[in-house]
Amino acid sequence: MPSSFAPSELLARLWPRAGRRAGADDVPAAPLGSLRGQLLRWLIVPLVILVAANAVSLYRDALDAADIAYDRSLLASTRALAERVSVRDGKVVADVPYVALDSFETDTLGRIYYRVGGLHGETVSGYDDLPPVPKDTPRSELYPALVRFYHADYNGEPVRIAALLQPVYDDSMRGIALIQVGETLDARRALSRRILLNTLLRQALLVLAVATLVWFAVRLVLQPLMRLKQVVETRAVTDLSDVDEALVHREVRPLVAAMNGTMARMQNLIASQRRFIADASHQLRTPLTVLKTQAELALRENDPAAMQAIVRSIAATTDSTVHLANRLLTLARIEHGGANALLSPVGLSDVARQVGLELALPAVQKGIDLALEAEDDGATTVDGQALLLHELVSNLVDNAIRYTPPGGTVLLRVRRLIGVVVLDVQDSGPGLDPSEYDKVFMPFYRAQAALESNPGGTGLGLAIVRDIATVHGATLALDRAEGGRGLKVSVTFPARELPASMETDDRSRFNAG
Repeated sequence: MPSSFAPSELLARLWPRAGRRAGADDVPAAPLGSLRGQLLRWLIVPLVILVAANAVSLYRDALDAADIAYDRSLLASTRALAERVSVRDGKVVADVPYVALDSFETDTLGRIYYRVGGLHGETVSGYDDLPPVPKDTPRSELYPALVRFYHADYNGEPVRIAALLQPVYDDSMRGIALIQVGETLDARRALSRRILLNTLLRQALLVLAVATLVWFAVRLVLQPLMRLKQVVETRAVTDLSDVDEALVHREVRPLVAAMNGTMARMQNLIASQRRFIADASHQLRTPLTVLKTQAELALRENDPAAMQAIVRSIAATTDSTVHLANRLLTLARIEHGGANALLSPVGLSDVARQVGLELALPAVQKGIDLALEAEDDGATTVDGQALLLHELVSNLVDNAIRYTPPGGTVLLRVRRLIGVVVLDVQDSGPGLDPSEYDKVFMPFYRAQAALESNPGGTGLGLAIVRDIATVHGATLALDRAEGGRGLKVSVTFPARELPASMETDDRSRFNAG
């Protein structure tokens, strides 16, 4: 049934900025700095930390070993003293000669103190104020003896003391004597300092050696990148050939491949621009030459009627030139910016109705029956740009009207199939030979039938349709119109998901004429 029209206001912009919209919160990325510096930092700094941790561990192990060695020496002194302890007349006595006392009281690196305790805790020999054994001191498991080691302060100095329980007996009695031997920590501290200095020196030399090797290794590994940098810098401005991937390591080759791909796209873009400029120059030269010739004729003409005819010719040539320039600009915009534009939901049926309204008058003037079959907008919604889709539909319908003889028909159909939305534009014109189906999408190509039926065409309409369809991920197909005469152009778009509650059998139809 005929449908009514209400022109809708077009709010979508033709060329929205591609990518993420810049905002006030955008922060520019900080420069990464030197790759060599980052590699050195990430290798050497953790190495220094690990070496430092290892040095601390080695130092502690060395101190433990030194303590064991000194404790063994301290235990040996305690046992030597225990051999001189005996029982006489029911009392514990210590037979320690003066020479032994001298060796116990002093050492080359510190002082040594001793005490022999009797069966009841009394002091038999030695220093009676030597610190006693703390109650919670465990017995040492390292030696087959009842010995305990502990730290204490004596005469204002820290000392390490070994306390040995020594069984003593005679015919009249038996019991346990306590022999204590303590030494100041001077010797241990001196050994600890020596161990620490040796450990730090060796670890520092190790870090220095490893850092030097890492520096040379990083420099060696980065040499291919420096060669790649030199190759790229020394190239001519016009040299966009591929860079040899063998110049760099396998891990960097994807980057070189991406760079080669970018240069290939740049070559295609430059070639397209050159081809477009050449074609545009060629196409615009003819109407501009005609305009100049017509203007010169008008300057020489004195007859008002002839002058008016020439001016009408100038106006017609100007309209044709403006139409050509507009189509050239549209084609250039789509080729060099359309692919980066943002897409939004667009009702293809609504676009078709609007185009039908706009082109209804030219169809009526030519006596052409222009009809629309369109499903509900919700069923025919696609992701796209409203203005580009309008341009696509407008070009197809305008071509159909131009190449359809008076009294013919043009049908504009929008329908939804499984997962796709199909736009069909068919006419009752001369159609095309199937051998020319692929050629008509080339800019400025015009089929023989088109030259005969519309000699003033530009050859850009279907090229623009092809590029807009590519931007929207749509496919184009040409075929004979229903009935075997004329041309049918089908554009198939990916459809948006349809709500389950929506019905898709609602169709409308209109006639212009």
